[in-house]
Amino acid sequence: MKKVLAIILGGGVGTRLYPLTKLRAKPAVPLAGKYRLIDIPVSNCINSEILKIYVLTQFNSASLNRHIARTYQFSGFSEGFVEVLAAQQTQENANWFQGTADAVRQYLSLLEQWDVDEFLILSGDHLYRMDYQKFVERHRETNADITLSVLPMDEKRASDFGLMKIDESGRVVSFSEKPKGDPLKQMQVDTTKLGLTAQQAQESPYIASMGIYLFKKEVLIKLLKESPNQTDFGKEIIPNSSKDHNVQAYLFDDYWEDIGTIEAFYDSNLALTKQPKPPFSFYDEKAPIYTRPRFLPPTKLLNTHITESIIAEGCILKECRIDHSVLGVRSRIEAGCTIQDTLVMGADFYEPDAERHSSLDSGGVALGIGADTTIRRAIVDKNTRIGRNVQIINKDRVEEANRENQGFYIRSGIVVVLKNATIPDGTII
Repeated sequence: MKKVLAIILGGGVGTRLYPLTKLRAKPAVPLAGKYRLIDIPVSNCINSEILKIYVLTQFNSASLNRHIARTYQFSGFSEGFVEVLAAQQTQENANWFQGTADAVRQYLSLLEQWDVDEFLILSGDHLYRMDYQKFVERHRETNADITLSVLPMDEKRASDFGLMKIDESGRVVSFSEKPKGDPLKQMQVDTTKLGLTAQQAQESPYIASMGIYLFKKEVLIKLLKESPNQTDFGKEIIPNSSKDHNVQAYLFDDYWEDIGTIEAFYDSNLALTKQPKPPFSFYDEKAPIYTRPRFLPPTKLLNTHITESIIAEGCILKECRIDHSVLGVRSRIEAGCTIQDTLVMGADFYEPDAERHSSLDSGGVALGIGADTTIRRAIVDKNTRIGRNVQIINKDRVEEANRENQGFYIRSGIVVVLKNATIPDGTII
């Protein structure tokens, strides 16, 4: 794996995840109470012994830079690194990144210098656990120019993805972007060729791209230089290269979720609370997910009732009820609160007791969630101040609303309280 270099694409503005991406890049969005989205592909790389990792970003990358610098520090005796490459204007190119392929193209002069055989292209907003070593082995065994990681897909979900067809050898011969009706039927393939059983193949007769690509070094460089107007891997570079290059499919038959929307992000986080077996587990000792060590104290619970929830370290919960929720680091929940079906991201710091009491005594709102507050089906971003007797329950069942001046959005019926927002005492949402 020393001959593989990984490139993680940080994504664009992140409009589908807004307002979580208002103050941070998409890969820096907190996940599961204590991680960030970028920790997933980076951890997969480290567990697969791929230790040369670049992260390409363009928007709001300050918190992502800080997280990576504090988290991924390899020994001085190792060649390993995780570095952010932010969009920049150069003599050769005065534009910002125009797409996934263009982002890599603008750093070709740096990437060409590496003595590697393959470039592994990854996305920064997917939740999955994958051994890239098997992916690389398949690529080398088939002498592929490009290998795509694909998911078996049933008919119900297939039209939401970019699909492909393969021949007897597993070589990709055609692509179709989110087809419906007859064009969808025409994209059916025999997935037993990729290792599924006959019954599994019958249930999932389509294969969908995961947005994970492995290129031979010289092939990627050639394609990007010869097609300067093609800016996207999935829609342009790879489909247009399939006629002249050996493009292979590698089947990944396990949990994978694109968490690029508010609804998918919310559902993926709360699914982690399922018992006895969540769809994705952070409790795998053989392939751990790494993140920044914070050296926080244990969580303190005072007469608190908790069901089917995840509570990160450093929290203080007083005489409250937590049901089917995820609470991030340093969350503070006061007495009489009910938190249900909610993701609370926590805080970046503790508010000293003197400041808390001074704020409350003067009619202000302290950091955390105030007494006798009820929150249901919501995402509460970091460092929020939610007052006493607040009701965040979307009582009018609104699907979409922009109330940024009041500190919240509603996306897909989910109330999202903005980072650093203050919700006054007695507010009803």
